[in-house]
Amino acid sequence: MSAILTPVGLLLIILAGYLFRRFGLFGQKDYRVLQTAEFNIVLPGAIVYSFATNPHDISLLWISLFAFFCSFIPVVCIFIATRKRNVTDRAFLMLNGAGFNLGCFCFPVVQSFWGAGAVVPAAMFDIGNCIMVAAGTNVLTQQLLHIQPGKTLAEQHAGAAPTLPYTKPKDRDAKRLALRALLRNIVKSFFGSVPFDTYILMIVFTIVNVKIPGWIATLCEPLSGANALMSMLMVGMLMDLPQSKHDVREVLAVVAWRLPFSIAFACAAWFLLPFDASIRAVAVIASLAPIAIFSTLFTDKVLGNAKLAGFSLALTAIIALVLMAIAHSLMGV
Repeated sequence: MSAILTPVGLLLIILAGYLFRRFGLFGQKDYRVLQTAEFNIVLPGAIVYSFATNPHDISLLWISLFAFFCSFIPVVCIFIATRKRNVTDRAFLMLNGAGFNLGCFCFPVVQSFWGAGAVVPAAMFDIGNCIMVAAGTNVLTQQLLHIQPGKTLAEQHAGAAPTLPYTKPKDRDAKRLALRALLRNIVKSFFGSVPFDTYILMIVFTIVNVKIPGWIATLCEPLSGANALMSMLMVGMLMDLPQSKHDVREVLAVVAWRLPFSIAFACAAWFLLPFDASIRAVAVIASLAPIAIFSTLFTDKVLGNAKLAGFSLALTAIIALVLMAIAHSLMGV
C-alpha cells in the first residue's frame, strides 16, 4: 500500500501548494523563496545524506552514463524535429521534454517499493541525469537556439523565427571572444549549480574511498526529509492551468515527447544494463520519472514564466505514477 500512497502523497502536496496560492495564502512570486532554498540547501543536503548513509559501488557509474544519454538524446531530437517552429515553443519543449525528477519524486517512490537501499542506484542514475538537468540542457538550449544567458526571450524580442538572430564571428579576435564567452557560460552554468557540485564532490569521495563522517549525515538528515515536501510544494505554488489552446498543445507535446522516450529507456534499462534485477528495476523506475524540478527553474529564466512548466511537471507526475506502478508489477522484483 505504501508503494502507492507515497507518490500519491507527493501529488497532494503539489495540489496543496497550488490551492494555497490560489486562495492568497502564498503570493504569486513566493515560490522563488522555496526555489532558492531547494536548489542551494535542501537538495544538496539530501544528496549528501544519501551518500553518507548508503554504500555506493563505483561500478554503478555505468548507470550514470546510461542516464546521461537518456537525458541528452531527447533534447537533440526535439531540436531537430522542431526546426520549423518558433524559438519560444522550441525552448519550452527542449527544457521540459527531457530529464528526470529523481531526488524529489523517484527517491521516495523507489524507497517505498524496495527500501532505503534502492536509493543508491537511483542516486547513481541521478548523477548522469544531473549533468543535463542541472545545467547541460539549459546550456544546450541556449547555444542551439542562440539565446543570450541572463535575459528572457521577451527581453530579447523573440519572434516567430526558429532561433534568435545570430551572426557567426569571422575574424580571429571575434572568434576568440565568442569561444571565451561560451566557455564562461558553460563553467558558470555547471559549477554554479550547487546540486551538481555536490554530486561531483560525492563522486570524488566514492572514487578515493573517503567515508563521510556520521555527524555530517546527522546534520543533513532533516534536509533529506524535507526534500520531497519543499520541491513538490514549490511546484504547486508556481503551477497554473493552461490558459489557451496553445498552452494545451504545448503541454500535450511535452507528454508526447516524454512518453515514448521514457518507455524506450525503461526497456533498455531492464534488458541491456549489466546488473542484477534489483538494480535494473530501480533504473526502470528512474527512466519513467516526471519532468525534472530544474526544468521549472530554467523555464522561468528563459521564458520568464514557469507556470506552464509546473503544470507539465504535475501532469507527467500523474502519468509517471501510473507507469511506475505498472512497471513494478510487471518486473516482479
